[in-house]
Amino acid sequence: MLPRIAVMGRPNVGKSTLFNRLAGRRIAIVDDTPGVTRDRKEVVARIAGRDVLLVDTAGLEEAAPDTIPGRMRASSEAALREADLVLFVVDVRVGLTPSDRSFAQWLRRHGRPVLVLANKAEGREGSARALEAYELGLGAPLIVSGEHGDGMGELHDEIRAALPPEPEEEEEDVAGADRPLRLAIVGRPNAGKSTLLNALLGEERMITGPEPGLTRDSVAVQWTDETGLPVRLVDTAGLRRRARVTQALEQMSTAATLAALKECEVAVLVVDAVGGMDEQDLRIARLAEREGRGIVIAFNKWDAVEERDAARRRLEDVLTASLAQLKGVAVVAISAATGRGVEKLMPTVREAYEVWNRRAPTGALNRWFERALERHAPPLVDGKRLKLRYATMPKARPPTIAIFGTRAEKMPEDYKRYLVNSFRDAFDMPGVPVRLSLRGTENPYAEE
Repeated sequence: MLPRIAVMGRPNVGKSTLFNRLAGRRIAIVDDTPGVTRDRKEVVARIAGRDVLLVDTAGLEEAAPDTIPGRMRASSEAALREADLVLFVVDVRVGLTPSDRSFAQWLRRHGRPVLVLANKAEGREGSARALEAYELGLGAPLIVSGEHGDGMGELHDEIRAALPPEPEEEEEDVAGADRPLRLAIVGRPNAGKSTLLNALLGEERMITGPEPGLTRDSVAVQWTDETGLPVRLVDTAGLRRRARVTQALEQMSTAATLAALKECEVAVLVVDAVGGMDEQDLRIARLAEREGRGIVIAFNKWDAVEERDAARRRLEDVLTASLAQLKGVAVVAISAATGRGVEKLMPTVREAYEVWNRRAPTGALNRWFERALERHAPPLVDGKRLKLRYATMPKARPPTIAIFGTRAEKMPEDYKRYLVNSFRDAFDMPGVPVRLSLRGTENPYAEE
């Protein structure tokens, strides 16, 4: 098991910048706005020649438990309880504040090993100001600059010395031999994405509440589901219509969500069942389809729906009329807040993943192709009939059919839809994107 290092401190002292610096790549969103980080973010990093689990936490604030800062602090306290080492970050430009001193006392009471990082200490003046951090009583401060990388070598050495010794022989991680399923939870703000992730994990891992837009960054969590198989769960910030996204911070949140969607294998689209599936939900579903991801729709807040039969019919009508490219997409009615129906979600995700990975044998594929052409002959284009010769399946993830023939690249859209739907029915591939690759052959005797 990897040692855990928690990066902690009050808001806007540069924790996420240091986290990115130690991780070796930009993972956490960084902005001058205080309190950007709300949920703890974890990543495996190589520090001083040793793999560790690095944890970025929300800024520590004194606040009532039911407020957003109070919920952020509860999440940071959970990270502290699990940590083997704490990196306590202070801002030398501002100097020590009463909050810094208060949280230093709080850390001492918990008895975890602590390294004090005097951050933003560029130049001689910064080094002189860093000496004030001795007053915290947590040992000699390390003078660093997360933004410029100053002091990173000494920090690595101190981390190596502060961590518990490595075990002489580490047992083989059998579960680690299986590559985890990459699953992203996406949807509009306040649809219940973070509540769903907490329900799957069985713990309050993400900050939740009635306020829309609580999640600002994509947060990945390693998890083992009930079948014992590994899953990489990613909770994402809610996606609003592009016209409404004006602030730079929300633009970064949106970019992180889109990156998570591109990296996942299956996307769970969380839809508020009370309001039904609206145009923004359809945009997100189409975006996942364009990226070629497997898709499952989680119809959330089902416990609050009064006329359930009518709600289901409305959803089916919307999917049929506006999402024909994902014909047969799986829908699971759940209540993430109460946990009802959540147990059905992962088996449905596994089924969608299996379909997304499925290949059709070449012989069976061409028998289907011949029957499809017999049932509906290729249309005329510019007065000439398309001559389609054979089909192959060069790849799955998502299923992709390559069709060869004279002028195949001129195939009309309606005939493409016919072939895709026929393929879905023949090989039982509902609800996943199906790609057509049209490869025409030129007539060498045709006049130019």
